[in-house]
Amino acid sequence: MQRREFVSVAGALVLAATEGRKDGRGWRGRSVLPSFRPSVASQEPALSPEVFSRRLARAQAELKTRKWDFLIATPGTTYLYFTGYNPGRSERLIALVLPASGEAAIVCPSFEVDRIKRHTAALEITGWEEQANPYKLVERVVRARKPRAAGTIALESSTAFGSYLGIKDALAGWKFEDAAAITDRLRIIKFPEEIALIRRAIAITEDAMAATFAQLAVGVSEHDVAGVLEREMERRGGEGGGGLVQFGPSSALPHGGPASVTLQREMVVLIDCGCRVSGYTSDITRTIWFGDHPSDEFKTVFNLVHDAQTAALKLGRPLVTPCEEMDRAARKVISDAGFGRNFTHRLGHGIGLDGHEPPYLVEGNEVHLEPGMVFTLEPGVYQAGKFGVRIEDDCLMTENGVEVLSHRPSKL
Repeated sequence: MQRREFVSVAGALVLAATEGRKDGRGWRGRSVLPSFRPSVASQEPALSPEVFSRRLARAQAELKTRKWDFLIATPGTTYLYFTGYNPGRSERLIALVLPASGEAAIVCPSFEVDRIKRHTAALEITGWEEQANPYKLVERVVRARKPRAAGTIALESSTAFGSYLGIKDALAGWKFEDAAAITDRLRIIKFPEEIALIRRAIAITEDAMAATFAQLAVGVSEHDVAGVLEREMERRGGEGGGGLVQFGPSSALPHGGPASVTLQREMVVLIDCGCRVSGYTSDITRTIWFGDHPSDEFKTVFNLVHDAQTAALKLGRPLVTPCEEMDRAARKVISDAGFGRNFTHRLGHGIGLDGHEPPYLVEGNEVHLEPGMVFTLEPGVYQAGKFGVRIEDDCLMTENGVEVLSHRPSKL
């Protein structure tokens, strides 16, 4: 095949280094396949101990404001947010116990104490033996910090139901609340050190996508290209990188692929992907035309989706614009063009330690966008049996408006 077949990609390769980044945030004029040292997966906290001390202190202040006594979190992204390490969940209980006042503690199996101590920001760590009831140890830790009356515990939202029952049984008489009221509020505003990690994840994702698009060839499957994408992210230092790869009619499924569909000339290619850097995520979608002659219909839909994203970008103002208004602005552009029923999902979602987290840009969400919120803008039009187009960029709300952290494709 001729190279022209895979470089005529409907503007998506604004990512490529032939243009270079010209906004001062990254490289200028380097090759599409830059040299990176191989990723060394580190489980050490990537951020300073002061960051985790600040997070714990902010959580304690929130507990005091609500007159709640403890926050308990089991392994997951919130546990990672407070400790710098996610040891993973199993049938053996591991839990962070944070009092409104005093020192936090981690309860874990005794044989895990050394591992968790090695990778966690400095905290008291207490082990329980295999034959013991771990929930009784949680009770002892709680009672050591509040010895008399029962109180209120904020339990992290994703805690397994079995763990909740065990803790509740051990702490009979205590009231339990959803800790999301605290944790969502803390995590939704990103500090500069978090934004820096997200920017790095975005840069890796963009470079890996450009390299993957450049390797498209007639006859490859969606599975093949997904494998290429994963390897390109890994070699650049992205952790857990990968995503959706969809060809032709498959691209009309918002969460479809990858499958065994093979690529042919004059076909739509949609890639939705991201990676992690020290736990922080990126999430970018590009839709391209593989071939020499994009159809008029594809160009019309692509430009319409681009205009919808632009409408939301222009609307966003800190502390003024509700999330639902961003969704409405983009949806109106698409609806006015007659494709309203083909935009089937919300406009966007927050990103951070989770790929999908608050704020959600969707009808009914009256939360106002604030400086420090990082979120996607990803309007789409999906025509079953034909093709879908989605353009997804990662954005930061600043004091002056929306900053696009990724690099938007041009209109056709």
